[in-house]
Amino acid sequence: MENTEKQLALDDFVAIREQVLQQWPTGKEVKFEEAVAYQQSIPASKRCSHVLEQTRRGGSILIQPRGGVALVNEHKELLRFLEEEGEADLLPTTIDSYTRHNRFQEAQRGIEESCVARKSLLNGFPAVNHGVSLCREVNEYVQSPVQVRHGTPDARLLAEICIAGGFTSFEGGGISYNIPYTKNISLEQSIRDWQYVDRLTGLYEEEGISLNREPFGPLTGTLVPPCISHAIAVFESLLAAEQGVKNITVGYGQCGNLTQDIAAIKSLELLTKEYLDRFEFQDIAVTTAFHQWMGRFPQDEAKAFALIAWGAATAVLSGATKIIVKSPHEAHGVPTKEANAAGLKATKQLITMLAHQQPPLSCEIQTEMDLIMDETRSILNASLRLGDNNIADAVTRGFEAGIIDVPFAPSKYNPGKMMPIKDITGAIRFLEFGEIPFPEDIKEFHKQKVKERVRYEKIEAGFQMVIADVNTFSFRSAREFPRPVTGG
Repeated sequence: MENTEKQLALDDFVAIREQVLQQWPTGKEVKFEEAVAYQQSIPASKRCSHVLEQTRRGGSILIQPRGGVALVNEHKELLRFLEEEGEADLLPTTIDSYTRHNRFQEAQRGIEESCVARKSLLNGFPAVNHGVSLCREVNEYVQSPVQVRHGTPDARLLAEICIAGGFTSFEGGGISYNIPYTKNISLEQSIRDWQYVDRLTGLYEEEGISLNREPFGPLTGTLVPPCISHAIAVFESLLAAEQGVKNITVGYGQCGNLTQDIAAIKSLELLTKEYLDRFEFQDIAVTTAFHQWMGRFPQDEAKAFALIAWGAATAVLSGATKIIVKSPHEAHGVPTKEANAAGLKATKQLITMLAHQQPPLSCEIQTEMDLIMDETRSILNASLRLGDNNIADAVTRGFEAGIIDVPFAPSKYNPGKMMPIKDITGAIRFLEFGEIPFPEDIKEFHKQKVKERVRYEKIEAGFQMVIADVNTFSFRSAREFPRPVTGG
C-alpha cells in the first residue's frame, strides 16, 4: 500500500519555501546546503534520534523537561541548569505563544521589553526572531540533544529556522497542533502546512541527517481515551513517513490508572509499527514518550511531587523510551528553573529505584492492550475507508464523520460528541460514544464499567461525574476524592 505518490513534489516545496522564508527577516539566514553541513557537524551524542534509538535498544529511559525564556543568554543558562542540576538527558526549547501563532512582530516587542525588564516577559523562546545563528549558540552551549516543543498550527518558518539552527528534534503535527490548540484553522490547511515540515525533515534525511519528529500525544490533556490519542499518533506518523521522515517518537499522556497507562504505551508502539508496515514505510525507527500528568495539578508542593513520582514510576513500568517531566509548581504557572530541576530529580530517583523492574505482561495488562488496539483499529480503519486509503483524506473525513473525536477540544472542526468518564479504578472509559464506530461488544464493555461506578457512588452518570474526573488529582484533601483509587 505504497504512498510515495502523496509526497510533496520538490518543485512545489521549493516554490512554497520562497514564500515561507520571507515571513520574517531571519528567514534569509537559512541556506539549505549550509544548514546540512552544520547539522552534519553535530556529534551523535547531541542528536535526539541517535540517543532515543540507543536508549530504546538498551532498555533504559530518558528524562526531558519543558522550558523556554525570551532572551538567548537566559535561555542558555536555563538549559545548562536543567542539564547539570536537573540531570536532564534531553533538553527542551519551548516556544513562546506569539511565535506559535506567527505573530513575530509581537514576539519582537516581547524580546525588547524583556531586555528592559531584565527578565523574560514571554512564556518561551522566540526562535524565529532570534534566527539561525543565535539558535546555534543555544545548541552549542549544552552537551545534550535539544528538542523544539511548541504548539504551532503553521510551523513552517519555525522548522526552517530551528533545524538550520542545530535543533535535532521537532515536535507537533497537523492534527495534534491544531485540534487541541485552535478554533478556526481547518485540518486541510494545517495538514498541508505540516506536510511541508515533514518534507523538509525528509530532505535532511536524504542528506544523511536523521531528525526526530514527535507528534504531540496528550492532545487536550484532559480525559483523552488511549484509542483517540493513539489513532491521531498513528495518522501523524503515517503523514510524516509519507514525506520521508525516518525517526518518529509517538507520545501518550498519563491517565492515572496503572494498568491502562502501561497497556497504552505498549500498544502505541505496536500499533504505530503495524500501520507503518501496512503502508510499506520501511526502516522507520519508532520510540515512545510518556507525558506525566497533563491535567490539573495540586497546589500543595508535596502532593505535586507525589503525582510526579507516580508518573515516573508508571513510565518506567510501561517501558517508555522517555518521560516528559512536570514540575511541582505546575498549579502556579511557569515554573522556576529550580522547580523544574526538582521535578527532574524526583523522576530520576524513581527511575533509579525501579531500574530493571518492568513487570511481566499480566492478564490484566494484556486484556487492556487488546481493548485499546481493537478500539484504535476501529477508528483508523473506518477513517481510511472513508479516505480511500489516502492518509490526509482519511483524517479530514474521519473528523467530519465523527469517527475521530477529541474530548474538550476548541476546534470547530472537531465533532465534540463523545464524552469520556473514569471507571471505578480510574481508567478512562466512554460515557457517550458520539459517532465513533466501536463494535457492540466494546460499547457494552464501556457501559458496564460506567454502571459499576454508578452503583458504587450511588449517583447518576453524567457531567458532574466528568467534572470530578477532570479534578481527580488536584483535590486539596484525600477526603474530597470521590472514589477509591484501586477499586470498589
